[in-house]
Formats: sequence, C-alpha cells, structure tokens
Amino acid sequence: MAMKLGILSSGDLGLITLIKIIRDFNVVFVLTDSNSQGILSLCEKNKIPYFKGNPRNGVAYNFIKKIEVDIIVSINYLFLIEKDIIQCPKQLAFNLHGSLLPQYRGRTPHVWSIINNEKETGITAHVIDEGCDTGDIISQIKIPINEVETGAEILNKFKLEYYNLILDVFKKLNSGKLQLIKQDEKLATYFGKRTPEDGRINWNWQKERITTWVRAQAYPYPGAFSYVNNQKLIIDKVKDCSYGFRFDTENGTILALTPNIVVKTPNGALEVKKSRGKLKIEIGDILI
Repeated sequence: MAMKLGILSSGDLGLITLIKIIRDFNVVFVLTDSNSQGILSLCEKNKIPYFKGNPRNGVAYNFIKKIEVDIIVSINYLFLIEKDIIQCPKQLAFNLHGSLLPQYRGRTPHVWSIINNEKETGITAHVIDEGCDTGDIISQIKIPINEVETGAEILNKFKLEYYNLILDVFKKLNSGKLQLIKQDEKLATYFGKRTPEDGRINWNWQKERITTWVRAQAYPYPGAFSYVNNQKLIIDKVKDCSYGFRFDTENGTILALTPNIVVKTPNGALEVKKSRGKLKIEIGDILI
C-alpha cells in the first residue's frame, strides 16, 4: 500500500518541493499559511485537503486527526509544530532545515551562513520534536558556498536538493536502515529571524564583513542599505578597491562618485558595483 503523506509547507521553496512530492506520492493533507497562495492553488487543483493559518492550540490537529497518515514532512513551514501533530503519523515526522545541524538553528540560516563568511552550508532532515531544529538527524546534504554567491542563489541550490533529501529519508526508512543521530548541543548555534530593517550597514565594520553582509541580502531579497542626506541607498554588490584615503576620515565617507560610488571603511575602500535608488550625493557625504 502506498505511503500516505502529510505535508507542512510554506513559500516558494515549499511549493516547488510539494509539486514534486504530489507527482510521485499520495499526499493526504497539507498545512500551510495564508500567504502561500501557490500552495493553496496547488491543493485545490489536486483536490488535496488543506489547512491554512496558525496550527497551534489544537486547531490544525482537529483538522487532520481523522486523516490516516504514515509520514509527516515539514518543508519551510512557518510555524513551530506542537506535540499533537508530531504524534499523528504512524511512522515518522521529520523536517527539512537549511543548514548542517546542529549549526545554524533558527530562521534564514542560509543568509546567516553567508554573512558569517562560511564556505559550506547544507540541508538537514531531522526528526521533529517540540524544540526549534533540535531533533535527531536523519540525513544531510552538504552544499558549497562560493565567494560571490548571494542568499537567493543558495536558496536556489536548496530548491534542487530538498526533494532528493526527502527521497533519501524514504529510502532509508523503507530499507530498515534509518539511523538517528542525536545532535551535539555543545556544537549548536542559533540565529534569529531577520527582517528588512535588519539589513542596515555599519560602515565601522571591516570591509570583509560589509561585503558578505551585502551579498547575503542582495536582490531579489530586500537588500543591505544605508542612508545619506535622508535618502535610502540599497546596495546589492560591493567590491574591494585600492582607492586611497586618510585613516582619520570618517567611516562611510563617499570618496568618489565615478564610475561608481567608493566608500571608506576602517581597513580599505569599497566600490559599490550594484545599487538601487537614484541619489543626489556629493563626494564627502557620509553613509550612515
């Protein structure tokens, strides 16, 4: 008899993976959020029962409790999952997380990994428990980060691998070779949710930190930004340059405007290669 799957998913990553799952497996319900219109439309088209909104306090459980389900898979789902839902499947409830756990628990781990200048990230399938990304590890796929990749580009790599990781879990489960690895709490790191307002650049940072900060949040993400003369400048790409300056010049000072803006940092100048917004600025103005 075919496995009966319950899928918890949100956003574009959840949608792309759900499309592949529906193609190959029997999905008996979907939990999602009200803003994931693509997932809602997909469920309606395929006549899959779905619940949208906050699942907590037994609301989603009351929706699915009479539906027979073998495995629950959580993919980019916006909500923490409570015990009532975790205990629903006959075999397993597992989540896909965008890091190599136990490192980078929490939200937007791929963005944080670029900000922190990591050379490698990955995705982890882990058992769902009542913590935040704390359950036993089932399987992982490592993904390299090159020195120019943005957060959006890393997410595109995730889109290619998420379904492969799900298939690997199913293969291990069906062959009886599923082995759970407890996370080492001494190695765990946690990073919180990011909002567009968190993207402000501190020009007192070293130029290397500013560079990774910018590329982690580059278009189509909201972007790293600064203000100059009450105007907002969103920056999508910077590059190290050899433009000279005095050490006592204030960090964030605009040193040149052509062919591109050049900005002073504590340990060198950065050229703004891509930005959003047309500004009225002069040499000597200061980005804050």
